[in-house]
Amino acid sequence: MKKKKVKRQVKDRLFRFLFDKDRDALLQLYNALNGTDYTDASELQVVTIESAVYVVMKNDLAFVVAGVLNLYEHQSTYNPNMPVRFLVYLAQEYQKIIEDAEESLYGTRQIYLPAPQCIVFYNGKKEMPEESILSLSDAFENKELEADVELKVRMLNINHGHNSDLMEKCHILEEYARFVEVSRNYAAEGDNMEIVLNKAVDYCIENGILSEFLRKYRVEVVGMLLEEFDAEKYERSLRAEGREEGREEGYEAGHSAGDAQRLVRSVDEIMKRLYLTLPQACKLIGVSTEEYKKAKIIC
Repeated sequence: MKKKKVKRQVKDRLFRFLFDKDRDALLQLYNALNGTDYTDASELQVVTIESAVYVVMKNDLAFVVAGVLNLYEHQSTYNPNMPVRFLVYLAQEYQKIIEDAEESLYGTRQIYLPAPQCIVFYNGKKEMPEESILSLSDAFENKELEADVELKVRMLNINHGHNSDLMEKCHILEEYARFVEVSRNYAAEGDNMEIVLNKAVDYCIENGILSEFLRKYRVEVVGMLLEEFDAEKYERSLRAEGREEGREEGYEAGHSAGDAQRLVRSVDEIMKRLYLTLPQACKLIGVSTEEYKKAKIIC
């Protein structure tokens, strides 16, 4: 089966674009989350990672204020591996802070670091609670051992109609949630995505939903939405193809080296594209990890 080549990595995403362009909105979001009332957006030190090791997509938003390193990620698909990704982000951020301060980890002087706050803003279609906590320890194989390292991620459901208290305190976030809902409704009604998304933008401008922002960045916003909807469609097709190939190419003794290579390639691609662990990717396409490992040896 020939793979369709679809541009998977979104250049930038609307959530990141919105809050990166408006530092006052970013400060408003921080205040809403933490019950603070800071007013000077110039105090925000933006430290967003532009290219992170081991992950396909860059960090969405990262900034330091009042001794807190805030790491914000937007997700339209539930991902249980977010604590692992945040761990990678956090290590890179701390390394950069130490290097910029010209400090040495081998010295006798204590190095002080901003306290981390890791938050996922979820607006996928799968029903999720208002708030949940994802823990790094959930990924540890040995559940009996009390590990010396833990990282907790606060996941907030920001679909329209959820977390009303937070939305009342941050009107930009509330308008973003409404805009996403309107865009999805329009997208579900038409075949020409560009036309219907432009209609969604028109509706929001006329009804005071991110109106100033949409007037200023209309072309960029429609472009990002087209990329995002294309990415969602690609993920669905990838899941379907993975299941089909898993059934067709599931490795058993006696299969050819070509079969083994196709199986390994299929599992590896799903892990990379959907940020899954090996057991999760194997389960998705209907093969066991043992079959994958046997095929890997043959390859």
